[in-house]
Amino acid sequence: MTLVILTALGVGGATVIGAIIGFLFKKISHRFSDVVLSFAAGIMLSAAVLGLIIPSLDYGGKYGIIVTVIGVFAGAVSLTFVDKLVPHLHRLVGGESAEPSDSLLGGQSEKSSKLSKVLLFVLAIAIHNLPEGIAAGVGFGSGNDAQALIIAGGIALQNVPEGMVIIAPMLAAGVSKKKTFICAMATGLVEVVGTMIGYFAVSVATVILPFALAFAGGTMLYVISDEMIPETHAHGHERGATYALIVGFCVMLVMDVLLG
Repeated sequence: MTLVILTALGVGGATVIGAIIGFLFKKISHRFSDVVLSFAAGIMLSAAVLGLIIPSLDYGGKYGIIVTVIGVFAGAVSLTFVDKLVPHLHRLVGGESAEPSDSLLGGQSEKSSKLSKVLLFVLAIAIHNLPEGIAAGVGFGSGNDAQALIIAGGIALQNVPEGMVIIAPMLAAGVSKKKTFICAMATGLVEVVGTMIGYFAVSVATVILPFALAFAGGTMLYVISDEMIPETHAHGHERGATYALIVGFCVMLVMDVLLG
């Protein structure tokens, strides 16, 4: 239990670490951000397949393939509904480049609109952090601590650049440094809560373990494909982003073999 709590704090704290880096480097180049985020996507992709979906098949028994496929789609569909409620990460990033109005009233309206978009952007990250935290918790609920740590490590790596990209838009929208940092901490806290939910849900009812693993894997696949890859391919650095993802996938693959 102590290991689960420490891991939950570590996964959530990675967002805070990213936020601190964001304060230090307010102007982060798209190239650097895309490469780091793609590397994290590769880590998450490998963790989703090796640490969640394949174990789901192993635990599922006779009907493992059916349970796993249903679980993966259930996880993806659940985030589809979430995305109907909040804007996509890449759309928000792209929507912040509007020129301010010449009039004072128009400028205030533009600033208010920009702030609303930034707050929705932060909300989107917070909501996506919940299933990621659940994925980490489910990993521990399966009883394979080594595999769970690998999954949590991949999620934590992905949270660092997320924390970084929160800072600059909020500061540019006029939010104070204190409130910006509190918002970053809140998005990390969501991940901590998700980790504990995933752990206790599987610990209490191990019968749902195959479905829970596949569900968590489906949510991670959705985030990678729908949010992370489009964002890293939107600024002209597709080749570097692609190789960064492959490197991340292989790094996690090697870790899985060495620790397996």
